[in-house]
Amino acid sequence: MTARRWLKVAGSFAAPGASGLIPGSRRMSSRRKTDHLERTANNYRQMAVFPAKVCGMMNESDSVRRLRLSIPHPDFSFKAGQWVDFFIPGQEKVGGFSICSSPALLRREGVIELAVKYTTHPPAHWIHHSCRLDSEVEVRVGGDFFFDPSPGGGAVDLLLVAGGVGINPLAKTAQDLLFQSSIVEACEEFPGRFSCDFHLTHQSEEVEPQLQPYISGGRISEQVLREHLESLAGAGRRETLCYLCGPPPMIESVSGHLQRLGVPPHRVLFEKWW
Repeated sequence: MTARRWLKVAGSFAAPGASGLIPGSRRMSSRRKTDHLERTANNYRQMAVFPAKVCGMMNESDSVRRLRLSIPHPDFSFKAGQWVDFFIPGQEKVGGFSICSSPALLRREGVIELAVKYTTHPPAHWIHHSCRLDSEVEVRVGGDFFFDPSPGGGAVDLLLVAGGVGINPLAKTAQDLLFQSSIVEACEEFPGRFSCDFHLTHQSEEVEPQLQPYISGGRISEQVLREHLESLAGAGRRETLCYLCGPPPMIESVSGHLQRLGVPPHRVLFEKWW
């Protein structure tokens, strides 16, 4: 299996409404296609396409660029976990990139952020080589896999398991870990609500001291998942929802582990359409 890093965040959140548990978010098909629009043809999409302007760029790693987009239109919105169709003027191919910022950032500043790994696919290649500040593009939100807490819902715990650079990205080595500072800062600021483990399978060099307490070697095992589920159960009597994101073999492995550990299927949510 190819699980390379394991991120666990446990906290008290409002439970998602019915819209967060759409059957399509659990589609189990490993059929591969090359075109984003074709792969996601059966997924939810907004009707409107919105203009956006590049207002920030930075390299998260040697192969991943974070793109900051200003989208001032008041009707633009998204839910945590969704992606955008990414339209580039003069470019026939349409990109599909996960939104790596929170809906709260959009509400506060009118911006979203994307983390795009370099590939030769034209949209990703354009972002890494041709995109500039003030470049104008268009975006459209899509995706059935998201966390959408309802204001009146009960509190739940979240177990988030992710792997594979490019899918709200995680990595083989510490050098490739994206957003590690933000994640560690949240864990240190709210130690009773957030915790994380970074599972690295190809780390050979010593990691920096601040990161060491959060690093584990090897793949995600059933025992690892058992320990974290037991920790969550010991912290309270809230329902635990498990969100999985990563390569298809990792999804199959982890969902199988969780099933054997007694987690009901409706509490294990994932998306696997590529």
